[in-house]
Amino acid sequence: MASEGQQTDRYDVVVVGGGINGAGIARDAAGRGLRVLLVEQGDLANYTSSASTKLVHGGLRYLEYYEFRLVQKALKEREVLMGIAPHIIWPLRFVMPHVKELRPAWMIRMGLFLYDHLGGRKKLPGSKGLNLRTHYAGEPLKDGVTKGFMYSDCWVQDSRLVVLNCMDVEQRGGTVLPRTRCTGAERGDDEWSVQLTDTVNGDVRNVRSRSVVNAAGPWVAKFLGNAMDMNDGKDVHLVKGSHIVVPKIFEHDDSYLFQNTDGRVIFAIPYEQDFTLIGTTDVAYEGNPAEATASDDEIQYLCDAVNRYFKDQIAPKDVVWTYSGVRALYDESDEEDVSAVSRDYSLDLDDRRAPLLSVFGGKITTYRTLARQAVDQVAPLLGAPITDWTGDEALPGGDIPDGDFERYLERLRRERPWLPEAMAWRLVRNYGTQVETMLGEARSLDDLGEHFGSDCYEAELRYLAEHEWAMTAEDAIWRRSKLGLMLDADQRERVNAWFTGHEKKRATA
Repeated sequence: MASEGQQTDRYDVVVVGGGINGAGIARDAAGRGLRVLLVEQGDLANYTSSASTKLVHGGLRYLEYYEFRLVQKALKEREVLMGIAPHIIWPLRFVMPHVKELRPAWMIRMGLFLYDHLGGRKKLPGSKGLNLRTHYAGEPLKDGVTKGFMYSDCWVQDSRLVVLNCMDVEQRGGTVLPRTRCTGAERGDDEWSVQLTDTVNGDVRNVRSRSVVNAAGPWVAKFLGNAMDMNDGKDVHLVKGSHIVVPKIFEHDDSYLFQNTDGRVIFAIPYEQDFTLIGTTDVAYEGNPAEATASDDEIQYLCDAVNRYFKDQIAPKDVVWTYSGVRALYDESDEEDVSAVSRDYSLDLDDRRAPLLSVFGGKITTYRTLARQAVDQVAPLLGAPITDWTGDEALPGGDIPDGDFERYLERLRRERPWLPEAMAWRLVRNYGTQVETMLGEARSLDDLGEHFGSDCYEAELRYLAEHEWAMTAEDAIWRRSKLGLMLDADQRERVNAWFTGHEKKRATA
């Protein structure tokens, strides 16, 4: 495929897909000494991996489908992930109001008992029953909701988790190329010839690699067919999940899990200090995953689901933001209910010639174990060791002493007293110790450069552009951060103009 004058580089692993699975695999492989290239057709975490419910959780509802192995695997990961990224992953308590017509109390107690004990919980508090007549979590709920349960899971800044894994790839000698599509791959006995196209300027380059990992998420089957002219025959279900964000509808810091009349569960979670995140739907999807949006029916469904429980009612007009993502779930059964299709993953290794590993399914919580198992399959073929290291090494910004977020935040505020309290909290929650790189020698807010509104300053945009591959306003204020919720249309346009100018300077440098 290479033409005269085109650059050809050699790698041990080319990972196609810059979502959480691809990023985790690339990090694991780079840490084992392999030469790694990760390519992503859009921005990092552009699609599914920035459209989750933002939870590191075992999946309490999966117990009803007897997915004990998946739940156990996920529960074990919660505290591991908190250890390597304490800035972007932290504990949450969940309140589950009980409606006896939907699930009997004994079933919920049994499920929570299993949830407490399947994963070897050490740090997170266990579950308990609640009297919602007297507990603060009952105050925003309708008077008829009197009994409930409380349990623990964790929050995660999902798209940031992807970016931090990619930052670690480069710190370990690998290469990450967002906005680069794999447009062709020819297989030899010992290596692949891979064609890459820059989706911004159309430039084409060719690389050679001893192996290819297909972690293209909802495009996993399409990539096999289009770029590789292969069909692996797996039954892949595309499922859309949509979320809505509204001004906060309760004041405390705990979250809710509501049982819905169709058997599903809906989360209501404190979000970005001033909002409530509500989700998710499960809808079979056809079409381009990049174009997935929340339908009017989904928005109304989510409003109706929480209105069943809250005194203060919400309507579609109250929604300030929506987002949707498409998951590729694999299933070998004839199950028609997409909510019942397994959220576990499948790894398909074809090593008849140069190795090809395809990743089907998966979820954010188990990305690290998926990555380890994936690299374990190709490592022996590439002369790399079998090792489990990624749970012991902090992700960028996660090297907070003793993982104590509050103590680190207090130190930052002591050293930089000019930072507003809410801004300091947000910066440490997003960037951890990397905030010191961002702030540099600044001694006042004026030293942070142009002020775009809320607590968005040029120093943060510059950091995102220079260290985290942000090229557009959307990259910066909707994926690397959620500043877009705090900025009005004119302010967002100013951010967009800044990135346009920055990219022009970069292109001519």
